[in-house]
Amino acid sequence: MTAGTFNDWLQTLPLIAILRGVKPEEILDIGQVLVDAGFRIIEVPLNSPAPLSSIEKLSARFGDQILTGAGTVLDPASVPDVKAAGGQLIVMPHADAQVVHAARSRGMYALPGFATPTEAFRMLEAGADAIKLFPAEAASPQVLKAMRAVLPSGTAVVPVGGITPDKLAAYWQAGASGFGLGSALYKAGMSASQVAENAERFRRATSALRAATDAS
Repeated sequence: MTAGTFNDWLQTLPLIAILRGVKPEEILDIGQVLVDAGFRIIEVPLNSPAPLSSIEKLSARFGDQILTGAGTVLDPASVPDVKAAGGQLIVMPHADAQVVHAARSRGMYALPGFATPTEAFRMLEAGADAIKLFPAEAASPQVLKAMRAVLPSGTAVVPVGGITPDKLAAYWQAGASGFGLGSALYKAGMSASQVAENAERFRRATSALRAATDAS
């Protein structure tokens, strides 16, 4: 896929695979089953074993077919290393304008975390491509709907944290643009076949949401 907006990357399948704990020696097998399931955005958190090696392997294997990036990016000093490894996406658990600026100045996508409208507006002002509602366990779909009423139209909001296939519909109806998937998709030690089964469950749930939206 050629470079576009972050929303463009969400169009094929609005799901971000978060592979916390993945090891470089298993990243390609897991990455392949995710790509086969339709995933186009894969995040390797920086608190995983040798995360830059995993990002480099994904980037080399899949190139522009997927958007590869790093999660749990806590400071701007980490951004150049992710870029050098081939990553194009910086994901944060927190609202840090300096990290956003570091990513955007290098032509990378920035997805900072937020929990309040104040943080959301501050991150959009800093240049975030999308904002990550985190932790979603602490923000119900009703909270997202209320925030949607005041956020600029077109803002991509991605709930992350505790997302399972059965929780997609309520957040989607409240205005979610996509979802970040953690342990319900991948946990350290899972085989590629287990990840493939989980990915398929999420893919089917997402297809059902889109079909219902198109029918309404």
